Amino acid sequence: MTQATHLSNHFLIAMPRLADPNFQHSTTYICEHNEDGAMGLVFNRPLNLNIKEVLEEMDIEAEDPVLATTQVYDGGPVHEERGFVLHRPAKLWESSVVVSEHLAITTSKDILVEIGKGNGPAQYLVTLGYAGWGPGQLEMELAANAWLTCPADLSVLFDEPAESRWARAAAIIGVDLTLLSGDSGHA
Repeated sequence: MTQATHLSNHFLIAMPRLADPNFQHSTTYICEHNEDGAMGLVFNRPLNLNIKEVLEEMDIEAEDPVLATTQVYDGGPVHEERGFVLHRPAKLWESSVVVSEHLAITTSKDILVEIGKGNGPAQYLVTLGYAGWGPGQLEMELAANAWLTCPADLSVLFDEPAESRWARAAAIIGVDLTLLSGDSGHA
């Protein structure tokens, strides 16, 4: 895989015509992309679930009152029962993988215990499930113009409201998604 096609630490932005219900109007943070495929977390689809509810389900005390209003996101259609925490890596936890110099992904319970106490990372997103592509699959979808890509922007991940992340990610590369047609044709 060439450097030009390596999309780790990039956003994958669904084109308006992408009809797959798992990815329609989605924005995905690509955690890993190599010759074996790709793995990412959709971060603009809030579930009808907050972090306090998740922690209580796991018998973890949720002391921080902000957790009752902190959304959990649908990270993708693979292993929807598994939780993933995408966070600023101020500290590495029991099961953390550094994705970039600014971000890590953690799947262990210790980070959730600290989040419950209010001692977790300063910025984080919790998802259930992830998005995955087999070898060459993402490259084929990119060639079919199903996606736009751009370097990840932490302000879109952590500061932008969920409902505007799709459009805001595209704006990074100068694209207004409302001006793109879902139709295709031939000259």
